[in-house]
Amino acid sequence: MTLALTEEHLALAGAVRGWAGHAAPAAVIRPVVDAPDRGAAVYRDVLRPGLAAQGLLGLHLPEALGGQGAGLPELAVATEELARALVPGGFLPTALAGAILTAAIDAAPDGADTAALESLVKELAAGTLTAAVGLGPGLGWEPGDAGGLVIDGTCGPVTGASLADLLILPAGQGEAQAWVAVDAGDVALVPLDGMDLTRPVARVSAEKVAVPTGRVLTGLPQGLVNGLAATLFAAEACGIAAWAVDTAAAYAKIRHQFARPIGQFQAVKHRCAWMLTASEQAAAVAWDAARAWDSARAGAEADGAGDAGRDFAAAAAATVAIDAAVHCAHECIQVLGGIGYTWEHDAHLHYRRALSLRALAGRSGAWASQAARLALGGATRPLLVELPDEAAAVRGQVRDELAAIAAAPRSGQARLLAAGGWVAPHLPAPWGRAASPLEQLVIAEELRRAGLRPPGLGIGAWVVPALVQYGTAGQQQRFLPGTLSGETVWCQLFSEPGAGSDLASLTTRAERADGGWRLSGQKVWTSLAKHAAWAICIARTDPGAPRHDGISYFLVDMASPGITVRPLKEMTGDSLFNEVFLDDVFVPDDLVVGEVNGGWKVARTTLANERVSLSQSWTFGCGAADLLEVVAGLGESPDAALLERTGHLVSEGHAIDLLGVRATLKRLSGTEPGATGSVRKVLGMRYAQRIAEECWALSGAEGAVYGTRWSRAVLFTRALTIGGGTTDVQLNIIGERLLGLPRDPAPGG
Repeated sequence: MTLALTEEHLALAGAVRGWAGHAAPAAVIRPVVDAPDRGAAVYRDVLRPGLAAQGLLGLHLPEALGGQGAGLPELAVATEELARALVPGGFLPTALAGAILTAAIDAAPDGADTAALESLVKELAAGTLTAAVGLGPGLGWEPGDAGGLVIDGTCGPVTGASLADLLILPAGQGEAQAWVAVDAGDVALVPLDGMDLTRPVARVSAEKVAVPTGRVLTGLPQGLVNGLAATLFAAEACGIAAWAVDTAAAYAKIRHQFARPIGQFQAVKHRCAWMLTASEQAAAVAWDAARAWDSARAGAEADGAGDAGRDFAAAAAATVAIDAAVHCAHECIQVLGGIGYTWEHDAHLHYRRALSLRALAGRSGAWASQAARLALGGATRPLLVELPDEAAAVRGQVRDELAAIAAAPRSGQARLLAAGGWVAPHLPAPWGRAASPLEQLVIAEELRRAGLRPPGLGIGAWVVPALVQYGTAGQQQRFLPGTLSGETVWCQLFSEPGAGSDLASLTTRAERADGGWRLSGQKVWTSLAKHAAWAICIARTDPGAPRHDGISYFLVDMASPGITVRPLKEMTGDSLFNEVFLDDVFVPDDLVVGEVNGGWKVARTTLANERVSLSQSWTFGCGAADLLEVVAGLGESPDAALLERTGHLVSEGHAIDLLGVRATLKRLSGTEPGATGSVRKVLGMRYAQRIAEECWALSGAEGAVYGTRWSRAVLFTRALTIGGGTTDVQLNIIGERLLGLPRDPAPGG
């Protein structure tokens, strides 16, 4: 649970975390909480010099202006870690002010005198100035002397204002908006009793304050400043959310109730798992918003990373990440119970900061509406991975080999792709190409470029890795070529009426026979059973063994005597699923995969096929693009409620897509994908349901007519959170394998 992906960013995160733990322990933070001025002297005399010495105040600022020359992604990584440690004081508002001033310098007209702004940036980077930024309206302006302005009025609350030497403030005159940089001594500050006990807030009043032309930030629209603030607020929100998840999970492991750790209770386990999914979504959108600023600054308009894409990324981050921090901090207190409600525990300090961020950034509904407007207007964010230079060394050979296949008759291309290892390139030769993550992505790009589409394997995609790892040479030669070419259709005989997700409870038995085994039992929810030539089947070969032992893995010819397939009519009226009855079905010994009684580990391999992919396969035709098409097709401007709902769904869908990108980048950088795969499955299935429900609702009275796209989809998608392991089972997996919560007790335990 961190924004950092690359080795460099992980090292930065580790360094900041180490410094924060040393510089801002509880012995520093607690006096700040109790101080009326929220520890102004602690920040100015201790923390600010330390932040400057670490290069953090100028991390994102140009080297020519005294900064470290990094960008918003690096600043976001540092901001997240400082928030995780709840470092008090003016870091966030100062960093935001530096980013705004740098943007103003970049936006200044040719020939404009930016010396005054450049001087301010240098002082911010050096730690000789602390700054704060006002985001709300209230100040007005009128023309002053020599191109300057005169500001008047009151604005706020402004976070960090009473710590600041410099204030960046908005002022309006009708529709005209201006941003100014003023010295704190030129305005009046009224300290407020802030929600956040580690960072002060104040109201700012200006009475006919003259602002010289060199302090007027020309060319800065309101949206740019608010977008920068949303991005950094989102990064800080990620740190709060991550702290809350870690704290709740750690407590759930050691707190005992009813003679069991509370993390063993499914309600608590699922609560923590949902917290993790929210934290991962937050990290995805905050990371993307930060990198969007760098892309837009570089002028990357063509790939969707320009101003509109940047603004969409910021809106999505403000919609998803800040709410995630509030949610996770709230749920953490619930897991902690009474101790979490006490003043002495830090949970309320993180919760208060999250609530303060939400209030200062503005309602998530307003940001969601902004995301919807941008998306409906065509704003996008690229989901492509920029490959390193080493990709060029692979690309040439891959392109040449695929060009030869593309030139062959279309009817034979699938076999050529299978024979060349192109269908599953991550597998070892000869079935794959033992391709690294980088090579897999190059191959995927070149397949698209050549107009080649590898055959859809269906269940075969699960069969192949099991045969590669555990199958005999004879089994591999017999089944893999046809499976990889898409010619052999498979089904899976795993689930049973009394053993759905709990496969270890299966009762289908396999009894010894001359030269093989006799299988008897009933399987259910079997897709493609009427079309498949072969099936993978697990059955109990030793009834006296423990649950996960005594199970064997068979390859079953679906034309065998004793097999009866009975279609199951689903709520949609279709019959994709089937019941399969096995009545004394003979399977020869040479169709047992792996060891007899060792089928459980083979079955797990079947369900754990890893490869690098940017597939959008979670939507099943029910994604953000589908929703936008429906909303745009209504023929009228969406009302406020619809715009807000659309924005929430589009932002959440963007976060799910980004989880796939981040998993890919982690593999490319040699780090483990972590929680992203499991989280994406849980979120994606539920997300497709919500899209279908919204689109169905928008069809109005036509929703009462069955057979339309969305009346079918709203029924079909109900299966998504059941098949392949229910959401409840997936949450158990996230809680136990990713958060380390104790497993459910054994039956009778």
